Amino acid sequence: MKKLGLLGKDISYSFSRNYFKNKFENEKITDTSYENFDLESIDLFPSIIKNTENIKGLNVTIPYKEAVMPFLDKINKKAKAIGAVNTIKITKKGKLVGYNTDCYGFKNTLKPFVKSHHKKALILGTGGASKAVAFSLKELGIDYKYVSRKHSKGVTFTYDDLTETIVAEHEVIVNCTPLGTFPNIEVCANIPYNGITDKHILFDLIYNPDQTKFLKQGKDNGATTINGLNMLKLQAEKSWAIWDL
Repeated sequence: MKKLGLLGKDISYSFSRNYFKNKFENEKITDTSYENFDLESIDLFPSIIKNTENIKGLNVTIPYKEAVMPFLDKINKKAKAIGAVNTIKITKKGKLVGYNTDCYGFKNTLKPFVKSHHKKALILGTGGASKAVAFSLKELGIDYKYVSRKHSKGVTFTYDDLTETIVAEHEVIVNCTPLGTFPNIEVCANIPYNGITDKHILFDLIYNPDQTKFLKQGKDNGATTINGLNMLKLQAEKSWAIWDL
């Protein structure tokens, strides 16, 4: 039995395990299983590789997309440019190769909605997923600025800095924070939502619930809203193609 899995922390809610379970059932794939590797610390990662027989590949989620990189033998050019890995292939010789499929999922989900006036974006959060978002926005020719709780390298705005005018000028806003994820569905990023118009696209990487408070506030102001479900499906299929089992 070939084994695949998801590397992360507190991942019992995992999209990936259910997605691949359903995929294997629907496509009559009987020689492959997919499980969660819920690690307290990334330092336990080598023992997973060593002790899991016939392991062929992994997806990587919060909080290890960047932390896993030093453990890999090779990192694909795009993943290296992004600075985050969410897919690992284990070669026949046992080498660990890192890829990023988040960028593929995000870009191909957003692209159909982008119009010529979408020139500037705000990225809420600075974790591993935000790096793939930034890379994809750049590929789409959209200038982006990071928003975080405090100023640090690469962060243009804190949440306190944001005004309605700044929000109005940035007609793509992407939530890369976990704020609003089930069960804490009543919270959302603290931005001046009154600056949002019907020209805006609000994209939330969260898929559960399917309409977060962040997206609802955008919708109430006429914005186009997109949740993270299609992005997750696309990145999962891209991972499957990379594993090439």
